[in-house]
Amino acid sequence: MSQERKIEWLNNKRIIYRRNPINDKPTVETDEYMYYENGTYECYTLFNTSAKIPTYKSLKWHFLVLYYLNEEGIEGDIVSLEDDMRYIFKFIANKENGFVTFFISNYKLKEIIKNVLTIGGEPPINRQRKIIFKDFTGLSIREKLSIVGQLIGRKKISKEDIYDTMICISDTAEKITISKIAKLLNCSSRTIYRNMSKELKKEKERLNEEI
Repeated sequence: MSQERKIEWLNNKRIIYRRNPINDKPTVETDEYMYYENGTYECYTLFNTSAKIPTYKSLKWHFLVLYYLNEEGIEGDIVSLEDDMRYIFKFIANKENGFVTFFISNYKLKEIIKNVLTIGGEPPINRQRKIIFKDFTGLSIREKLSIVGQLIGRKKISKEDIYDTMICISDTAEKITISKIAKLLNCSSRTIYRNMSKELKKEKERLNEEI
């Protein structure tokens, strides 16, 4: 049985791990969602699904995002930004806290942290998103999936559309399949296969492994 993620530790420390776009303006905004016709790279939603961090590369990316979102530091007795970040990173990297799938040596962790503290602060490379659902809307996962289909299912399918749909399916705790993606986007499975990059295929596998 996998270790439950200790997300309450982040919440109690008021560590920011999610943020909606702050510069990009939505094409359409309702009480339930924001839709960006041309996409946005400014949406950061760490730990939004049950998927855990599976690789060093992914761990480093999570560290960069946490650094970027918490540049003003965290609450407590620690006073320097670098100490704050080391404190957070070590907690995240500890497998017993439920965020990662692997054990990491102290030497490797120090190496990653040193690199992050050297280059951190700039917006990390991020996936483009088109649909961002607001918190506490009361929408069921099925209703969200329906909205995804309505908004992007009638247009030319992009890699970003496929990614948004995979995330919605993952939130239902169901396996992601090509046929499910195609049905929600109102297109053929052939279209999904044609637009499915190697990166998206790996992401699909990763999300399914955590269900």
